[in-house]
This record gives sequence, structure tokens and C-alpha cells, in this order.
Amino acid sequence: MEKLTNKEEEIMHILWKLEKAFVKDVLAEIAGDKPHYNTLSTIIRHLEEKGYVSYNAYGKTHQYFPIVSKEAYKKRFMNTAIENYFNNSYKNVVSFFATEEKISIEELKEIIAIIEQKN
Repeated sequence: MEKLTNKEEEIMHILWKLEKAFVKDVLAEIAGDKPHYNTLSTIIRHLEEKGYVSYNAYGKTHQYFPIVSKEAYKKRFMNTAIENYFNNSYKNVVSFFATEEKISIEELKEIIAIIEQKN
């Protein structure tokens, strides 16, 4: 699975949300500065080339849909991030968020409860 640019990832989030969409539908969902229609169309075609989306053709118009699930991408992204930034250690991940005060004691207790339920 090839890495996505930030803009490609933004577009994928829209496609995951919409499930099927024409370029104009994706354009309508973009917050803030909207790219030109042709630029967005090129980004979506790059996503197709990378194997993330496919389409149904209706004449000259294409309706795009994701062929890589959000869950599959998330798993790949998280595994790569943990490997590259946390020495492949989930303990280091949790420690990082605790140190940065991004996770509360209550949330840590919930995580422990989830782990204990699995065992």
C-alpha cells in the first residue's frame, strides 16, 4: 500500500464518508480553500493509480468509490507510525500520549479494562 500525501488522505476521508461520489460531490465536501475541479480530478486519478479507488463510468463521467477500507489504511498507517516513531513499542506510544497529556487516567483505565477482557 503506497503512502498517501496529505491532500490524497483528505480526499480518501471524504470518499470513505460518501462511499461513492463524483468529483463535484467530493469538491462540495472540502472545507476551506477548494482546489480547482481539474486539480481534484487529477488527485482522484492518482488515488486510482495507487490502488485506493476505482470507478463506475457513466459516459464521460466517473463515480469514484474506495477499494481500500478506512480500517485497512488506519491499520497500515498506525503500524508504520509505531514502527518508525516508537521503536515498534505500544508502551512507547502510550507513554508519549501520557507525557503529552493527551490521554487521561480514566482513558488508561478503560484501555486496561479492554485488555483484561480479552485475556
